[in-house]
Amino acid sequence: MKKALIAAVALSALSPFGASAAERTLTISVYAFAQDDFKQLVYEPFEAKCGCKLVVETGNSVERLAKMEANKASPVVDLAAVSMADALAAARAGLIDKVDTAKLSNFAKLYDIAKDPNGDGMSVGYTFYATSIAYRSDKMKIDSWADLLKPEYVAHVAFPNVTTNQGPPALYMLGQALGKDTPDLNGPIEALGEKKDDIVTFYEKSSQLVQLMQQEEIWAAPIGRFSWAGFTKLDVPVAWATPKEGQTGGMNVLVVTKGSKNQDLALQFMDFWLSTETQTKLAEKLIDSPANREVKLSEAAANNLTYGEDTAKSLKLIPSAVALDNRAGWLKTWNDKVGQ
Repeated sequence: MKKALIAAVALSALSPFGASAAERTLTISVYAFAQDDFKQLVYEPFEAKCGCKLVVETGNSVERLAKMEANKASPVVDLAAVSMADALAAARAGLIDKVDTAKLSNFAKLYDIAKDPNGDGMSVGYTFYATSIAYRSDKMKIDSWADLLKPEYVAHVAFPNVTTNQGPPALYMLGQALGKDTPDLNGPIEALGEKKDDIVTFYEKSSQLVQLMQQEEIWAAPIGRFSWAGFTKLDVPVAWATPKEGQTGGMNVLVVTKGSKNQDLALQFMDFWLSTETQTKLAEKLIDSPANREVKLSEAAANNLTYGEDTAKSLKLIPSAVALDNRAGWLKTWNDKVGQ
């Protein structure tokens, strides 16, 4: 019996996460997107490695943050995947803790843009995407975001509605191009309002754009890189713009719940998600663009994702505080000037 006990202790010491993880459950809150792939590539491999059990909760950001708020006194969720802005909202509400990056062996491998996205130490980026302009290269030339409003082009443009994920970032870059880059986005919204009768549509779903471009109803539209693959399959020439003002986009981050009893296990899972191996698998399946700069992708995957050091450095993301503090104002101005 004594020998068996000694052997068991020795085995637990060799375990990468120790014996305590074997009896623990980690609850994570994530987007509903691609969950079958995440189960195969992330969740099950981590469970096998740690000897623990993952409970996965999914839903939109509003629902998931509301649940975290409702259970603030006795947290149910240990780790959450949210947007940069939602991470700042959670931090302001006292729902999350600082991330102990000293416990993340893969932290140093991340692009700088992903290491501390909100500058408060409360989140770590696991994926990001570029937003730029998909355009018919045989019909037009895009050197600037302001080119979308040129008289010869504007009647062939689709622009994202302000209520979409792509709306504010596209307005942000249009404002920079017009020299009207105040946080209230009044300048670019007013400029769009002046051209609203010319613009083909203020779209709400990027899925409709591929057909519109195939039918030559539009020549250009700001889109997220995750929508790019559909355009590459068209039988018309379509290019991805690299405007002189740069590209914008968005980032999703991982946060650890304040008061969670499983913070160490949450950090172990976070580290696993950020590893070169896991990020490569997710990227090759075209699920997430890698935040880990050591990831090397096939040409096919790289062409359909936001990838590479130069691209990461070129992204001009809307600061989360600007987004949180101005959302209501953006919508009011949009409704007043554009009316859609």
